[in-house]
Amino acid sequence: MQRALKFVPIIETVSTYKMQYLRFDFIAALTVAVVALPQSMAYAIIAGVDPVYGLYSAIVLSILGSMFGNSNHLATGPTNAISLLIASNMAVYVGKPNLIEMLMMLTFLAGAIQFMMGALKLGKLVNYVSHSVIVGFTAGAGVIIALGQFNQLLGITLPQGIHSTVEKVIATFEHMGQTNYYALGLGLLTIIISVMAKKINKNLPGALLGLIVCGFLVVFFGLDRFGIKLTGEIPSAIPPFQILSFNVQAVGALFNGAMVIAVIGLVEAVAISKAIATRSGQKLDSNQEFIGQGVANMGGAFFGAIAGSGSFTRSAISFQNGAVTRMSGVMAGGLVMVILLFMAPYAKYIPSAALAGVIMVVAYSMVDKNAFRKVFKSNKNDAAIMTVTFLTTILAPELEYAIYAGILISLFLYLKDNGHATVRMLSLLDSEGSKVMETNVQPKSNLPLNLPIAIIQLDGNLYFGNASDLEEKLSLTRGNASVYILKFKGVSLIDITAMEVIENFIEKVQHEGKKVLLCGIRPEVKEKMEKCHLTKCVGEHNVFLADNVVYKSLTSSLCRAEALLSGITVPEPVAAVGVAMPREAATPVIAKDSTLKRLAGWVERSLQDPFYQAELLKTQINLRS
Repeated sequence: MQRALKFVPIIETVSTYKMQYLRFDFIAALTVAVVALPQSMAYAIIAGVDPVYGLYSAIVLSILGSMFGNSNHLATGPTNAISLLIASNMAVYVGKPNLIEMLMMLTFLAGAIQFMMGALKLGKLVNYVSHSVIVGFTAGAGVIIALGQFNQLLGITLPQGIHSTVEKVIATFEHMGQTNYYALGLGLLTIIISVMAKKINKNLPGALLGLIVCGFLVVFFGLDRFGIKLTGEIPSAIPPFQILSFNVQAVGALFNGAMVIAVIGLVEAVAISKAIATRSGQKLDSNQEFIGQGVANMGGAFFGAIAGSGSFTRSAISFQNGAVTRMSGVMAGGLVMVILLFMAPYAKYIPSAALAGVIMVVAYSMVDKNAFRKVFKSNKNDAAIMTVTFLTTILAPELEYAIYAGILISLFLYLKDNGHATVRMLSLLDSEGSKVMETNVQPKSNLPLNLPIAIIQLDGNLYFGNASDLEEKLSLTRGNASVYILKFKGVSLIDITAMEVIENFIEKVQHEGKKVLLCGIRPEVKEKMEKCHLTKCVGEHNVFLADNVVYKSLTSSLCRAEALLSGITVPEPVAAVGVAMPREAATPVIAKDSTLKRLAGWVERSLQDPFYQAELLKTQINLRS
């Protein structure tokens, strides 16, 4: 029972609810409901359906999303990006008798996908949709939304059968002479009121005030006689229950669009929840939020609601106005229904141009200029991802192509950047051996290939994606050395493909009668090497584990290399645990070769450096503790 209750967080909230929370939750809920009224109507228009479906969504999704979701402040309901995706998927059904049936099926499918992703604990999958993709898509969606409402703002009625944004814009300019200046004036008045209200107080419901003022002007001056298009009658505010008729063919036709709506909805919801949680201190569970969004959309489909997600505006308002628990979201949905019971008769006087003005303000806010600047300043890859997604959103025939394009180019650029293995060779910079130079292994690099001991340093993650590059760079390091030391200190992850490459390198070197040592190996990396029998290729006595003491692993491997060059036999148990030979035993060997002498001098000087002495002292203190 306890496990089942985790899927219904509202039960715990009700059982632990305190009366002192009620005032804060109610004030926040009332503020959110006032803002949700014009927004939900505008978003329904963006989706290409009657405003009432947006109102149903604001009621049902808000209640169910708060009851089953994880966040205490996330306001679920219709959103701009999701509404635009709905319009894209429903364009082929506009004017057909099964439009609403297919719309509800789309909402249910999106919710079912979200619920399954949450139940299967796939909450981390949203991390694969990068921030740059969302910024580009949202901005592109804002442009499309604004262009799509241009004719409504001008009061121009377009011919039937025009659905795409480009066709609408072209037709609007062709009929520019039919502009209704009364409608245009009301639309601009709504924009001015919305913008000015935000400047006076960000909590003022500017959109609602603009619609009320325009509705009053229409009634008082009888402006409807000048051909201004009005919203018309709005049915009962109580969402009607309806049974869905499942059709396999319809599911197949809508599944692709439902998947995109589900993913974008989840990305929006989780991103908003995380942003507010950083300030509220609430611990979030992405999987539970997936379930909450899924239940909201699935349940909403039975009550005439269009698909929705978390709204950043309404969620921020909820938090800023002191909401304490998820009961605020439940109350907000109920208040929208109560308000409409009294206001529905007056909503029919709202001009379509005024709603278009509200949508224009929403569309402008979707272009996040600060995010654009940050992305362009961050790196070229993010800028390319955002630009491609933005342009694809505007130009592609289907909106989901923009999401696919953004994700694919993100993965391509990620794999491209991570397809390079970091391989360096260490060499002495001067005859005294006081400095060491690291040379990146590249085809045209001047590599130190004439040293008797070659030190090859590997860094970063070694996996199938950069295995080919690793193989090519390792082949470039093969020169006249008699002993090769592969230094793994910077490697924290290695897969079987990379180990196959390293094993092939070892076999080629050994086939030439030379030796290979492995040093700086972390325990977790060594465990993987042992499972793949890589350590057996060089012998356990030629493997040196990483140590907290600076250069200890490298020093031990150098001593072993010197002994191999001079034919001195080192007891395997000593070398196997990574303990260096005594310096007295190593010194006569080093003296026989000037290069080795310089290299040993570098190690000696490094160990005597005050910085490393301090680090060594810290390590000794920590070990004693």
